[in-house]
Amino acid sequence: MMKQRRHGPTRRSALTLGSAAMMASALPRQARAATMKPLELVDSPFFAEQVANGTLPHISLRVPTVPRIVQVSGPGREPGRHGGNIRMLMGDQRDIRMMTLYGYTRLIVYDENLEIAPDVLESFEVQEGRIFTLRLRPGHRWSDGSPFTTEDFRYWWKDVANNKRLSPGGPPQALLADGEPPVFEVLSPTEVRYSWAKPNPVFLPALAGAQPTYICMPSGYLKQFHINYADPVTLHSRVKLARVRDWGSLHERVSRMYRPENPELPTLDPWRNTTPLPAEQFVFERNAYFHRIDQNGLQLPYVDKVTLTVGTNSLVPAKTAAGDADLQARYLRFDNYTFLKEASKRMDFEIKLWKRAEGAYFALMPNMNAIDPIWRDLNRDVRYRRALSVAINRKDINKVIFFGLATESGNTALPESPLYDARLANLWTQHDTGLADHLLDEIGLTKRDPDGVRLLSDGRRLEFTIETAGENTEETDILDLIKQDLFTVGIKIYPRSTQRDVFRRRIVAGQTIMSAWAGMDNALVSPEMEPDALAPTSSAQFNWPRWGQFIESGGREGEKPEVPEVKELVQLYQDWRSSVTREQRKEIWQRMLTINAEQLFTIGIVNGTLQPIVVSRNLRNVPEKGLYSFEPGAFIGRYLPDTFWFDQPKAKS
Repeated sequence: MMKQRRHGPTRRSALTLGSAAMMASALPRQARAATMKPLELVDSPFFAEQVANGTLPHISLRVPTVPRIVQVSGPGREPGRHGGNIRMLMGDQRDIRMMTLYGYTRLIVYDENLEIAPDVLESFEVQEGRIFTLRLRPGHRWSDGSPFTTEDFRYWWKDVANNKRLSPGGPPQALLADGEPPVFEVLSPTEVRYSWAKPNPVFLPALAGAQPTYICMPSGYLKQFHINYADPVTLHSRVKLARVRDWGSLHERVSRMYRPENPELPTLDPWRNTTPLPAEQFVFERNAYFHRIDQNGLQLPYVDKVTLTVGTNSLVPAKTAAGDADLQARYLRFDNYTFLKEASKRMDFEIKLWKRAEGAYFALMPNMNAIDPIWRDLNRDVRYRRALSVAINRKDINKVIFFGLATESGNTALPESPLYDARLANLWTQHDTGLADHLLDEIGLTKRDPDGVRLLSDGRRLEFTIETAGENTEETDILDLIKQDLFTVGIKIYPRSTQRDVFRRRIVAGQTIMSAWAGMDNALVSPEMEPDALAPTSSAQFNWPRWGQFIESGGREGEKPEVPEVKELVQLYQDWRSSVTREQRKEIWQRMLTINAEQLFTIGIVNGTLQPIVVSRNLRNVPEKGLYSFEPGAFIGRYLPDTFWFDQPKAKS
């Protein structure tokens, strides 16, 4: 296995940028390297005054010795220039977490091929699927200029993850293999190792996630809030001033990395928050120590500022149409497209349509854990689920609701995924009322009342409520069409929307017979990603909440799965959790996708629906076509917004 060359501490303006190999014996690419010519680093004029007066070091002292070089090239992409302010609209102060998503700065990331690659890390190495060595970029610094070293990993592991006050449940699940934590070692100021007795394929995907598992924190800043390091008197006064219960509450408040509410908390992201809570507008300024540069030596991000203006989420489409945003996707829906397209003729923006990457934009979720035994048994009968599926006219729904631009499909991987199987996508999606009638008759649902509605075994009508969270009008429109389709085969449904918390509680309690929700959050799946959406793993899964609760709690709560195919899914998921090779994981994924497609535990209607992305006409490098998803893309994060730039920079506010 290749060894990485040790880089000395010397700093210079002209950097020779050598290879940064990704060494991972269990991953498909054994190494990744690029030899670059020496480049002169180029700083943003944003920092010119600070560098001139000595309050900020020269660019050569702020970028790691081995930065990550981003090749800004390809169709519709070109190297840019520094300057400008991207305006975005948000509906809630908590939406500042979108900056963590859009910046998509992670120890490792998913690249354009959905493979895991280093980002903040210079390289990593995997042995036997259980020993992970992570190597940092020498000279990397947090946004406040403090060194980013393995001490930040040690602090998180010893003083946060294994501190009973800060982590009463112990380390996160991604740090456990068969329930056991790793042996953690600091090998040098730039090298750490995590070793498990058994394989842990969850570890790397968790680090690359849209909402990642953080395994390091800015220790130099946070130690002043930790009882193991801070002066007791000073810490007590800080707790009192913050009006929180104790030091642990204070540490939690100031250390949130995913939702960057604390402007003082150092970050590794492209932009850092400068605005404390509460506020109606948050200003994020460029990180002077960001580790990415383009091929011409310009430190990224190109854009100096991002401002998030908080308002009412229902007004975001109107404000966007009025020209109040330079880059906007959040709170925009496909049914806003016509309105926004008309506005774009008068305003200085254009609209791009990206493909959403859920397994199903809309899916029916038969509750396998319904408390009514008649409905529970019916939902567990695959013939019933198949009858529902083929009774639905997906082509009609696509044409009426999505103008024929979506894809009629089951809830499965998208064509852009290396695990896509067209047969599975089309399985049981044909519109065939004759087949639906035959399947329902085969179950024994042959009797009907005078209205034509079939009767259950106990004489009740085959009529039930499909519950939704009522969060968009498209749900209601789709269900209205499905209602007509199902009535044709003798099934009567009543769509009903409730508040999301009530909606979830009723499902877990088994009071809901069937619900409507999106399918797999991430259909851009690869073998390295955890297949937790395909088996009962959580009480938040609407098709088998009690089974998911059982697995999630280690058998302490919920119900043990009874259906043979579901038992197999649980075993396959556990096999994936102990797998060593990519080939093993690929075979497991394919089997799990096949079972789900054949058994229709969720009944997908359409996927590949379109997401409007409003973009200023002067903002460059925003892809014309993209895939829009929380996982694995962090919405627009995987397209590197730090490489977006203004052709005519404007100081917008």
